[in-house]
Amino acid sequence: MTPHRAARVELSGPYGPLAALRADARPRAADEQWDAVALLVPGYSGSKEDFAPLIDPIADAGIDVLALDLPGQYESPPLHGELDHRPGPLGSLVADVVRAEVAAGRTVLLLGHSYGGLVARAAVLSGAPVRGLTLMDTGPGELPMGPRRSRLDVLEPVLRRRGLDSVVALREQAGDWAGADPAVADFLRHRLASSSPTALLGMGDALRNEPDRVPELVAALRGRRLATLVVCGMNDDAWPVTTQRTMADRLEAEFAAVPAAAHSPNLENPQALLDVLVPTWRTWLREDTLEP
Repeated sequence: MTPHRAARVELSGPYGPLAALRADARPRAADEQWDAVALLVPGYSGSKEDFAPLIDPIADAGIDVLALDLPGQYESPPLHGELDHRPGPLGSLVADVVRAEVAAGRTVLLLGHSYGGLVARAAVLSGAPVRGLTLMDTGPGELPMGPRRSRLDVLEPVLRRRGLDSVVALREQAGDWAGADPAVADFLRHRLASSSPTALLGMGDALRNEPDRVPELVAALRGRRLATLVVCGMNDDAWPVTTQRTMADRLEAEFAAVPAAAHSPNLENPQALLDVLVPTWRTWLREDTLEP
């Protein structure tokens, strides 16, 4: 619900339309104009609006912003079947979006949050020509045992047998939105009800079965000399922070933990997250301009 300057747009492609928010960078000094775009990919049951607090500050730093709804999320129509919403197929789709941005003359900085991190990883593995990869509050593979994994296990049969309305009702009864501002609660309820059951089932199954693909990613990153950042909330309750730090070590990536944040630092402590993202990305872009 954070106000921002981004415009609601639709991206076209062989996969169908994708809903997105696009914001142009503010003009900056000549040596800080990179024609770069931060492509932001949300997590399971999320949407482009999850990045609202980041949009204007990133644009003010001289980097365009493009935040997506993946197929089946909120305002983007789903793909055909559940398997189409696994990281591999969605990663290929995101790679197509990256290629379109590069063809328009933009350098792409790809960020994936949670399930979106698994998708962003798959995009890089499918050859997406990005300048750098940021993995935020995501892990090397499937979601480990814990409250979030247990919720998926409980809600999956409800969604499959009784439909999305029953899932919304159960989450309402559980008080998931009880502490939120009424306008935010209304949006979260509406967003979930607007999502595709097919997409939620496919993504939920992938969250419980995704293999550890870090060795493949290491090879891709080294082969293409891609800059990489792993960042998470200091109190992440999805993938443990220690797991994410170890993943960063395996990737030879930079690592940062955002204080006073759990699984969604983009919403829980956006300024501290921006204090990590913006300087890191600007360093990557400066280094890119120095390469022969």
